[in-house]
Amino acid sequence: MINPASLFKAKQALSRFTANHPKFVAFFQATLQGGIPEGSVIEITVTKPGEEPVTTNMKVQPSDIELFKELKELT
Repeated sequence: MINPASLFKAKQALSRFTANHPKFVAFFQATLQGGIPEGSVIEITVTKPGEEPVTTNMKVQPSDIELFKELKELT
């Protein structure tokens, strides 16, 4: 069972994140709008100040899609 206080804190944190990074959030909303089909590749790169970029990716599996659906139902 989800603690209502924890859920409230998470919603506040998401609101701050959205306010701080509106383009990032808009990108995800546009990309995820039609869903992410199995076989899609998600790639992310992190570049820390003064360091080389680090990139990883994942191919979306059926279990990932199920997880995305469950997370979506929480919102």
